[in-house]
Amino acid sequence: MNTYFGLIGAGGHGREVMPMLRGMLQDKIAELNAHLLFVVENLEQETQINGYRAISLQAFFELEGVKRFNVAIGDSKVRQRIAEACLARKIEPFSLVANSVTMLDNNEIGEGCMISEQTIITSNVRIGRFFQANNQCNISHDCVLGDYVTFAPGVKCNGNVAIGDHAYIGAGALIKQGRQGKPLLIGAGAVVGMGAVVVKDVEPNTTVVGNPARPMVK
Repeated sequence: MNTYFGLIGAGGHGREVMPMLRGMLQDKIAELNAHLLFVVENLEQETQINGYRAISLQAFFELEGVKRFNVAIGDSKVRQRIAEACLARKIEPFSLVANSVTMLDNNEIGEGCMISEQTIITSNVRIGRFFQANNQCNISHDCVLGDYVTFAPGVKCNGNVAIGDHAYIGAGALIKQGRQGKPLLIGAGAVVGMGAVVVKDVEPNTTVVGNPARPMVK
């Protein structure tokens, strides 16, 4: 029986992480009769992207065989919508962790994570479902991250930080360490701008920028 690994999203991030999927499965491809696919939600005609078969989401749903999925889309609300559509059809997610990722002790990471090259997760970290960490992120001890959180490349999240669902942390952002029993809080739906230095709590659905990070003035 064929096993199809559908990477949903063929934009820049999807094309970057497909080699991670290939590396993760390289010793199991023959055993699983595995096929690696790009899945594009509203693709009108099957095509090839970077040498991989690319099909529409509906065509993926209709494939015969075992199907697994992950969602390589940065917009967390779209990621949730597509993930829930797959889960409703009893398609199981796979987690995607690069071979160069370092994970230490006693971490809990939810289903459907996507953790890219040279990221470090130290100890006693809890991360929710469908988390994305781009290249060279660092998540230190005792952090708690919600569902559908996104880290752009090079985020440094120091210890004792709590981040709500659907928060987006921009490239190169630095988050100051909180305290045991009083973590630094980044609220649900918050956006931390590229290169921002977060030294105090961020309210939900607020965008902060700069050093030190402050709410963006529109």
